[in-house]
Amino acid sequence: MTWRGPTYRMVGGERIDGTWCHVWRRHRADADYYVDDLIVFADGAITCGERTDLAGLGRMLATGRLAVTGPDAPPLPGEPSKWASRHGEPLTPEGFLLDVSDRVEALNERPTAGQRCRDAIRRFQQEPAESNRALLRAAYLAVPPHLRIYVLGDMDRQDRPLRILLTDIGEPVDGDGPVVTAKMHQDVLNYFNAGDQGVRSERERRAARHSDDPSEPGRPALISHETVYPQGWPEEPGLFMLRNDFPAQIVFAGECYASVLHGYWAWAAADDADRRRIRDAASGREAHDLGGQVKHRTDWPEVRLAVMAGLLRAKFTQHPALAQVLVSTEDARISYTGLSDSPFWRDVSDGRGRNWIGRLLELTRSELAAQRLLRFEEPGVGSV
Repeated sequence: MTWRGPTYRMVGGERIDGTWCHVWRRHRADADYYVDDLIVFADGAITCGERTDLAGLGRMLATGRLAVTGPDAPPLPGEPSKWASRHGEPLTPEGFLLDVSDRVEALNERPTAGQRCRDAIRRFQQEPAESNRALLRAAYLAVPPHLRIYVLGDMDRQDRPLRILLTDIGEPVDGDGPVVTAKMHQDVLNYFNAGDQGVRSERERRAARHSDDPSEPGRPALISHETVYPQGWPEEPGLFMLRNDFPAQIVFAGECYASVLHGYWAWAAADDADRRRIRDAASGREAHDLGGQVKHRTDWPEVRLAVMAGLLRAKFTQHPALAQVLVSTEDARISYTGLSDSPFWRDVSDGRGRNWIGRLLELTRSELAAQRLLRFEEPGVGSV
C-alpha cells in the first residue's frame, strides 16, 4: 500500500490537506472489484466514491465493498519460520484502518504510532524498568502490523531488536526463534544507545558542515515584474532598475551599450553588421526584437550565461545608484518574471522557468556586498 500526495479540499475558504492511495471497490456484493482512489483528509473525512469517516471505512471493509488487496492476487506463501522471515505481516483490513488513522495524525503534524513507539524506546533506555517495557510493548503493537518491520528504520535487523526486547527472558522470540537471555536484552539496549550516539554524531558533523546556513529565515521573495512606462522611466530609484531593459549605459568588453539587453543581443549576433544594428537600437525592447530575428553565434548556448553575468556585473559596478537598489534587497530571493524573456531567464509558475536572471542578480548582489566588505577591511580604511 503506497500513499501519495499531497492533495487537498477547500472548506469555507480553508485548505484541508490530504493524502491518497489505491483500493479495490465494488458497488454491491455480486459485482466485480475495480481500482479506485481512497482519499484521507486531515479532518478525518475519507472519500472513496462517497464521503465517510474511519468508522464508515471500517464498515465498508467489513462488508467487502472495499478491499485492500487485489481480489485475484494469489495468497502469500507460508513462512517456515516467523523469526527467520524477512517479510512483514500481510496487509489486513484491521492493519489498514490503523494505517489510515496514522495518516490523519501525520496530516495534523501529531505523532504517529511509529513515532510513539520510538518515544517509548527512549523512555525505556532512560529507565529500563519492567513498567516501561510494558508501555513499549503496547506502543509497538499499536503500529500497523504490516509496517512494524520499518519502525526502527533498519533494513538489516528490521524490528528484530524490539521483538527480542519484548520477549521475556527464557522464552523463544516469535515462538520459533532464539531463547532470550539477559545478555540479549542488554545487547538490544546497547544497539539503541549506539544508534542514538550515531545520530548525535551525524548531527554534529552536519552542523559543522552546514555552519554557514542562515540561522533565521531570509526576507520574503522579491518579484521583479515586467512593466511598461509609456511616459518614460520614473525618476525616483526603484526595483524597476533591476530590469534588463532599464537604460543604463555600460561598457563591456571594450564596447558601450545602452542597456543590458543591447549588450546581450549584440553579443548573440553572428554577423558584425547585425551586432552594430542591435547595439545602436533606440531601446532595449527594440534591441531584443532585433536580436531575436538575426542569426546567432554557434557557441551562443554555451557562452550566453557568462555574457549575461558579465553584463549584469558591469551594470551594477558602473552605476553606484543602481548597485544600492540591488543591495537593498538584502538576502531576498529574486524572482524575475515577465513575458518578453524566455523561460530560461525568467521565473515561470508552471515549473519551466529557470529564473537565471534572478539568480545572477542575487550573485551580483553578493559580489557587491563582498566588495564593500573587502574595501572596509583594508588597512587604514574604516566604515563610515
